[in-house]
Amino acid sequence: MLAQFAKLSLQRTTLRANTASVQSIRLLSGNGNIVPPSQPINLGHLADNPGAVTERLRLGRGPGYGKGKTAGRGHKGQKARSGNGPPRPWFEGGQTPLVKRMPKRGFVNQHAKKYQPVNLERLQHWIQEGRLDTTSITMADLLDSRCIHKIEDGVKLLADGAEEFNVPVHIEVSRASQKAIQAIEKAGGSVTCRYYNALGLRVVTRPEKWGYRSLPKFAEPVKVKDKEWYSDPKNRGYLADPAAIEAAKAEAKAL
Repeated sequence: MLAQFAKLSLQRTTLRANTASVQSIRLLSGNGNIVPPSQPINLGHLADNPGAVTERLRLGRGPGYGKGKTAGRGHKGQKARSGNGPPRPWFEGGQTPLVKRMPKRGFVNQHAKKYQPVNLERLQHWIQEGRLDTTSITMADLLDSRCIHKIEDGVKLLADGAEEFNVPVHIEVSRASQKAIQAIEKAGGSVTCRYYNALGLRVVTRPEKWGYRSLPKFAEPVKVKDKEWYSDPKNRGYLADPAAIEAAKAEAKAL
């Protein structure tokens, strides 16, 4: 009995030549007896299922294959030549292409900073939902709470929703608009704008990557424009004189 079941399992694993042969072979008869196959079984009968393997397209193998002689390239022309790939998308047969005939306008500043915008209405919504603590908010807190989804060159605070903003919050960002600063200070909070280079941003957002090593020092701004901006008390820069910042706050309240 065991020999019969072993023979049955061997037949079931090897008889996969094609659908017709599998259907024509009956391993069991109506009464349960084993019936020998109608054709011999050997390695020569093994084959993939129909449609499982596609024949590779073979070019230049004679006219009988259908892709001989010109190999599907047609007769002459630029696309029929050997070693000459398809032309560029803007190629127009040798004449001056449209992309060169059209004049260039403007430029892209390679040294421009890309700040992630955060509006006051979004900030207030995050605070009311309990996702942010109003005592001290940094760019790392904004990133961890998913208020922003990435930090490229820093975060800039904008004033959309300044009329309804009423949460006293102390926040530190890279840049902030004058209207956003006035709205936060009117609500009883404070804004500090601090300069960070690429390494400084990594230290602020992911300090755990340094492990047991000491954290690197934060770099100071190098460009003259950055030094002037972060030294201006109107911008609440961290390089500005604290007395000048308090005077600017008093002047803003008077207005």
